[in-house]
Amino acid sequence: MEARLKSEIWVKALIRRCDLAAIPIALVARGDRDAGAILLKLNGGSTEGCSVLTQARGQDGELLWMRSTGPVPVAEAEADAYIARQRQRDQDIWVIEIEHREAESMLDGRVV
Repeated sequence: MEARLKSEIWVKALIRRCDLAAIPIALVARGDRDAGAILLKLNGGSTEGCSVLTQARGQDGELLWMRSTGPVPVAEAEADAYIARQRQRDQDIWVIEIEHREAESMLDGRVV
């Protein structure tokens, strides 16, 4: 089993990468510093909609991002409602919002 970064360190690194690329990013909710799950809200704007991605691991331990709100972008209100439901179930979840059409390019791991 490979060593994994603590959630807080991973989030800080993502924020730094986005800052360096001039991509707007916001930490919406802090989760558990060590092992909190991570939700990413990718906001493509009012015309393109939003996607929520959940961090997961594949069978061989590789980092994956699952499209929690389905294969196509949804309205921002729908994405926010999904995030609120997840936060009610688990308050240790990190929530990060990235406002950029090409936000997926900033992620480690593939999106499934």
